[in-house]
Amino acid sequence: MQHLSTLPEYEVCAITRKASTPNAIETIAIDFAAPFFLKDRLASIDCVIHCAARVHVTQESAWNPLAEFRKVNVDATLELAQQAATAGVKRFIFLSSVKANGESTPLNKPFGADDVAIPTTPYGISKKEAEEGLLAIARETGMEVVIIRPPLVYGAGVKANFLSMIRLINKGIILPLGAIHNKRSLVGMDNLLSLITTCIIHPAAKNQIFMVSDNEDVSTTEVLHSIGKALHKPARLIPVPQSILFWAAAIIGKKAMAERLLGSLQVDITKTMQMLDWSPPFTLQQGLKTITYSLQSPRQ
Repeated sequence: MQHLSTLPEYEVCAITRKASTPNAIETIAIDFAAPFFLKDRLASIDCVIHCAARVHVTQESAWNPLAEFRKVNVDATLELAQQAATAGVKRFIFLSSVKANGESTPLNKPFGADDVAIPTTPYGISKKEAEEGLLAIARETGMEVVIIRPPLVYGAGVKANFLSMIRLINKGIILPLGAIHNKRSLVGMDNLLSLITTCIIHPAAKNQIFMVSDNEDVSTTEVLHSIGKALHKPARLIPVPQSILFWAAAIIGKKAMAERLLGSLQVDITKTMQMLDWSPPFTLQQGLKTITYSLQSPRQ
């Protein structure tokens, strides 16, 4: 899967917080936390793909976290969409989040794109509010809106907990995660890019919400074994009951982390596959191979 900037049929302009990108494509530096005016530049654009967001903050210090999330995730998103509609942009693709549905699912009862969404965190609430506002703009202006809700995205440059798991497996650290029977949906960056490029022009994508994943839900134990396979190293796991792990995490104040490692969060991409005649072109194992290079540096 090629990156958007290398597809010959598209001329790409990037709006970023920095003045340049490694791809050497045209860039515009914008801080979405401050007022911005892009209507004139958007006049020559057919499709906007909006990925910018205030994401999860590990050590939240804001007195009102929801208000802070709304500034970028709702207010700036809707301002950009309104400017795009006024400028004549035909389609606006919004990278939302599975967290607009909620934080977890019962085992084998995945979220669907058309389920009643009940987000429970400031981040998820802000994403859902942005979705609602975008669909309202679509009704008012005629600009087409496409909403994509990814679960955890992995690929080259992945950070946070996923990168930590890769590093631990790479170092041969023994982990007490050999008996985790949850199920989580993941999506590789190349699979996500494949769906985005499909949504740029597919007529059935108009004003729809889509879930996306690799379409192979896996347990944390299975993910760790898959990482080991990609690294050509064994995943050293010992079976510890999930109840004990939850209890230990609560004692040390890591309940939220335990939920992410031990709980289930699944999505159903049936609508996406059927309506768009699309399926993920890459497997989880193929996707993992794209990120193991990050551990080859001597400093790691």
